Amino acid sequence: MLWFLIGCSALFALLKNYNQSLILLLATIPLLGMDAFLHWRTINATRLLKSHLATNAIAIRDGIEITVPVADLVPGDLVVVKLGTAFPADGLIVDGLDIQVDESALTGEAMPVIKKPLNKIDQNEITIDDQQWGFAGTVLLTGHALLRVVYTGQQTLYGEIITSAVITTHQQTPLQKALARLILTLIIFATFLCFILAVSRYLQGFGIIDALLSAAILAVAALPDEFPVVFTFFLGLGVFRLAKKNALVRRAVSIENIGRVTTICSDKTGTITEGKLQLLNTILDKENEFDVIRFAVIASRIQSGDPLDIAIHRKSASINIKSTKIITTFPFSEERLRETSLVKDSDNFLFATKGSPEKILSISSLSLEENQYWQDRITANAKMGYKVIAVAYQIHESIESNIEPNGSYKFAGLLIFYDPIRSGVKNSIAKCLSSGIHVIVITGDHPETARMVAKELGLGQGNPNVMLATEAQEKANLSAKNFYKNIDVIARAIPSQKLYIVKSLQKHGEIVAVTGDGVNDVPALKVADIGIAMGQSGSQGAREAAKIVLLDDNFTSIVNAISEGRQLFKNLQLSFKYLLMIHIPFIFSAAIIPLIGYPLLFQPINIILLELIIHPTCMLVFQDLPANDKLEQAQRTYRISFFTSRNWLGIVIVGLFTTAVIVISYINILNVTKDAEHARAFSLGSLGIISAAITIGLSNLRTNVAKTITILTVVITIVSIQTPWLAQVFIVTPLQIYDWGLIFVIGTITMLLAKYS
Repeated sequence: MLWFLIGCSALFALLKNYNQSLILLLATIPLLGMDAFLHWRTINATRLLKSHLATNAIAIRDGIEITVPVADLVPGDLVVVKLGTAFPADGLIVDGLDIQVDESALTGEAMPVIKKPLNKIDQNEITIDDQQWGFAGTVLLTGHALLRVVYTGQQTLYGEIITSAVITTHQQTPLQKALARLILTLIIFATFLCFILAVSRYLQGFGIIDALLSAAILAVAALPDEFPVVFTFFLGLGVFRLAKKNALVRRAVSIENIGRVTTICSDKTGTITEGKLQLLNTILDKENEFDVIRFAVIASRIQSGDPLDIAIHRKSASINIKSTKIITTFPFSEERLRETSLVKDSDNFLFATKGSPEKILSISSLSLEENQYWQDRITANAKMGYKVIAVAYQIHESIESNIEPNGSYKFAGLLIFYDPIRSGVKNSIAKCLSSGIHVIVITGDHPETARMVAKELGLGQGNPNVMLATEAQEKANLSAKNFYKNIDVIARAIPSQKLYIVKSLQKHGEIVAVTGDGVNDVPALKVADIGIAMGQSGSQGAREAAKIVLLDDNFTSIVNAISEGRQLFKNLQLSFKYLLMIHIPFIFSAAIIPLIGYPLLFQPINIILLELIIHPTCMLVFQDLPANDKLEQAQRTYRISFFTSRNWLGIVIVGLFTTAVIVISYINILNVTKDAEHARAFSLGSLGIISAAITIGLSNLRTNVAKTITILTVVITIVSIQTPWLAQVFIVTPLQIYDWGLIFVIGTITMLLAKYS
């Protein structure tokens, strides 16, 4: 649009109409300044938000430990890797002790991998194998390590995996496609109208230059330059507002999809609940509470940051259990479902294990009656919403190796934990359900624990339907499209099953939002329409694959994001509605009047004045309209358009009414007074007041910005026409009081038509 104005300015200069040429050239300055400022504000906001995703590493440079961004690591750096943290790059482990690493992010294997630092290998060994390598994205489970960086970023194995998962063609979203269709239609229509006008003016005998200038002036008014600018600006503001609600958007157009979500697949722990476990009770076999807690402490690592381990150690401190020197640890994994440690206990060796009750029972030496007894205790506590962990142990006088036993454990008892539901989550889920959004809690917990939490949340109208992940996956293959419709909770789920569930929901037309926190959640996060990673507890891989990152890991933030996404679409819809309602009389009157042989309605300076009114109105008034507390009903349709049939009818009615008024009044005034400048002043004043009237009708003046813009529009319109020297600039004559009275009557009718459109 700006280049088009410059081109028109050059054309007027060639025709020696330097006044109009200069006006067109000067008009580009405020338009360019406004667009540049809005673009800068959008880009600056998103750039500032990227700091939330930064990750750091501890590097030793010049003999001093310093914290640097992972992105600043270079080959040759010496990096300290602490317990429970991820390796920031691929490199050689040059020093360390008792190193075990979780490499499941790369290999999919659940068992921890033992590493041997370079300073511990035999001097006669020539080759260096995987035991001496640390890989980016893998997690240090035990010990400590010193890494000499060899590969960084996308050159690492982890980087290759994440890059292959993240790099996809950014296909247009349905909203972008709808916008493209609308703009293409308007461009085709504007081009056709300009062509018709040029041909008509030439055939009417005005000459080729007049024909070209008439078409050029109409094109300035008709080209839909505001639509893509408004779209980009609104998305940028959406990114900023969601960040204030603790949801960091990594790709702006994702805001559209978050507003269209029909199903949310949410984690339980840390998202719906606080993720701060409290050890409430112990249920013992023949052991005393001191021993059961001691076994659990041995099989826990407080450095892991696991809320379960933290709760156990907190309890052990209150009963003065001393720490024991651990020989070997076999960390928890999703496949093994338990954690085991080997310690030297007095003169004996002790294996202590804790984990999923089903798993611990399966490796314990219990009779059928004893097994059933514990199953009943587990179920009873799970039904009350408690998280249940089982503890078992083995004692040996001597051991031949440090291999973890897979059976013959002595069952010690149960630990009962409670994880409180986050404040506000129940109300947020109620909002989702009332708006037609289906919420499925996908958890690795016991089904009865999950059922109690779901019941407290109000899922399933207080009687939630809970299903095991394996059962859900099997039945989904055989069932109809609405299989998941009545499922509220899927328990004992692993990441691969979550991925399958997401794909099944999408196959049946659902727009799915998925929460995840680990690298193993990357496939589900990537496949989901909206992947939502946990900013506090999530891995860097999950954050890179997700479209949105929750800075507070709170389910309520998801609902806030959905609400903001829907309000963004409504605001964008109102802005586009305004643009169409004001452009129809603007364009049609500018085309019809010269087509029927009358002098040109608008000169370039008049069009510039109207553009300076339209631009800030569509940009600033509607983007600031507040969201409602209640979510509107979810629409389960992929193809979307900006307007319903009723909306289009309202736009057409307003457009035809205002066009008819301007054309008829212009012709009538011109026929009576023979004064083209008077007729032009009435038309220009009418369009200015019509702009203010449409703004009032669509916004209801709900914000201070709407009130300010409306007042400024009225003042600028009146001052531009009534001030004598400005009237000369805009090639009009001041209007009489009855002219303004008629214009404000037209504006009042337009406001009412717009309001009920």
